[in-house]
Amino acid sequence: MPLPRIIIQSLSLRKIHFLTIDIAILLLGIASVGASASASQLVCTPPRLGFGAVVVGQTVTSLVAVTNTGQTSVTLSEISAGDSQFTTSNVKLPLIVPAGQSVNVSVGFTPASTGWTGRTITFSSNAGNETLPFEVGGTGVNSEALTASPSIVSFGQVALGTRSTVPLVLTNTRSWNVTLGGIQTTGGEFSMSGPAFPLTLGAGQSVTVNVAFAPHSAGIVGGRLFVFGPQQLVVPITGAGATSVQSAPPPPPPAPVPGTLTASVGSLNFTNVQVGNSQPQSVTLTNSGGSILTISQAALTGSSSFTLSGLALPLALAAGQSTTFAVGFAPVSGGNASGNLTFSSNASNPSMSLPLSGSAVMPGQLTATPANLAFGSVQSGANVTLTDSLKNTGGTSVTISRATVTGTGFNISGLSFPMVLNPGASVTFSAVFAPQSALNGIGGISVTSTASNPSLTVPLSGTGTAQGQLTVAPTALNFGSAAVGTTVTQTSSLSAGGASVTVSSASLSSAEFSLTGASFPMTIPAGQSVPVTLMFAPQSSGTANAALSVATNGGSTATQSLSGVGVAPTQHSVSLSWADSGSGVVGYNVFRGNASGGPYAQINSAPTTTAAYSDNTVVSGQTYYYVTTAVNGSGVESGYSNEAQGVIPTP
Repeated sequence: MPLPRIIIQSLSLRKIHFLTIDIAILLLGIASVGASASASQLVCTPPRLGFGAVVVGQTVTSLVAVTNTGQTSVTLSEISAGDSQFTTSNVKLPLIVPAGQSVNVSVGFTPASTGWTGRTITFSSNAGNETLPFEVGGTGVNSEALTASPSIVSFGQVALGTRSTVPLVLTNTRSWNVTLGGIQTTGGEFSMSGPAFPLTLGAGQSVTVNVAFAPHSAGIVGGRLFVFGPQQLVVPITGAGATSVQSAPPPPPPAPVPGTLTASVGSLNFTNVQVGNSQPQSVTLTNSGGSILTISQAALTGSSSFTLSGLALPLALAAGQSTTFAVGFAPVSGGNASGNLTFSSNASNPSMSLPLSGSAVMPGQLTATPANLAFGSVQSGANVTLTDSLKNTGGTSVTISRATVTGTGFNISGLSFPMVLNPGASVTFSAVFAPQSALNGIGGISVTSTASNPSLTVPLSGTGTAQGQLTVAPTALNFGSAAVGTTVTQTSSLSAGGASVTVSSASLSSAEFSLTGASFPMTIPAGQSVPVTLMFAPQSSGTANAALSVATNGGSTATQSLSGVGVAPTQHSVSLSWADSGSGVVGYNVFRGNASGGPYAQINSAPTTTAAYSDNTVVSGQTYYYVTTAVNGSGVESGYSNEAQGVIPTP
């Protein structure tokens, strides 16, 4: 039946978009019924996503394409970011991704604090790679990359024909380099001089630009100074041209502003750092006061996993000057850690503390249960299967790339690569030992992964033994002659030589022969025999031949020839006769019983007119008892005669 026509009339573009997605999901779901996605793989394009610098509290989004590279449809069931700073949208789950097609997922980054943050977004599906990890990261930054001091350049009154200059300090407040592309002033009476542009400011560095005012006429003049960089900085400029400037006593020098020590971050948090690894974060200290200060000491307290590098003390910082150093987290055991970094100085805040925290996870590690597999003795041609499991006992995901088997007769099944095991996850597989000859089998399963133990070996051992020899004795049986409808039995035996033998089945080529006394499968220990009974039940006269075929689990067979002659059964009869001196007799009835004295049953259908009768319905080996009665013309029947016994021979 054709699909109904869909007419969309008054929906917005956004609603049309979502309706189209829903319809596509419905159609794809119908098309993929019964398909297996175990061989398909999901991949992300790009393979990882970096957002760069994003202002704290703002959101930047980017698209990642999730593509089904297999031959069957895949159902995307869950997308997990694990951190509220990273979000995903514009997909409705569960979502079926047809073979060779992609779905675009919008990933957003909204930093909650300054500093770098990295996470793994996990795409869960029924593809061969059931969990697809996708790495994302970004750096939260303050809202301003560049500051100006003073924030407004004011010249006051300047006499006509003269020039006044005010220094303007531009400072990079970022913890990384910032490039200034150029600088420009508006208003013909304002100008500037200083370093050549473009120029690069390191973290916390400053540059001084001299702004000049040369009034052409009396009156107030305004303008602006533009600085072009990672953000456009606008500094207002004002001044007044005067025909004469009344000299005034110089103002008293301003009181010095004491040095004040500030840090680029309020605290440092290190998340999910693997034990044995080290994660650094940078910190910038700035003298935001008006006079020089000296940092005399930096003390780490709390967990010994925190380290400090790149800071040589004592250190003097001039007003506006900064220094950058690194704090590292190198855990030696799993769990949470905390501490403080305290700076001592002669600043207005002589003691400043930076709280430290970190979480450590054990690296991914593979263990095998059981640690080794022993198959024992296995006859050549047979096989034994054992199960084993691999488990990730660490705190991070492990990717298993391959597993190789060494040793004659060993093999494995149930593993598909690459395979990702999340912390605590495990996978079970089968190992088989199938020797083809007598041997002392030694081997191993080598598992290669990204775990802290990148090469895990599971030892294998087993002994291949020679196949036992099954014999049937005698090799031929002759049942002689047997009447059709009768059964003749003979005894035979099944024996195991050299090693035990497992008999899986027995078959006969003729329905006139059968075997009893054995139930299969049946194991016969080495050197022992099991009796069986063979029967011949001819269904017709003539010579009958057959073959008994006995099969073992090792693939070998033993045979026995059978023969016999079916003969037609001998038909016996009993002839009866009697003498009657009575008169008026017109017929006789004949009666037969299986016990002396009866009861008797009449065996002739109508009275016989002669004093004789032949019973042709007797069975070999039976004994019968007979009596007769006489019937006159009026239908009156006499009593029973004397009893006669008939013994039927066998056969």
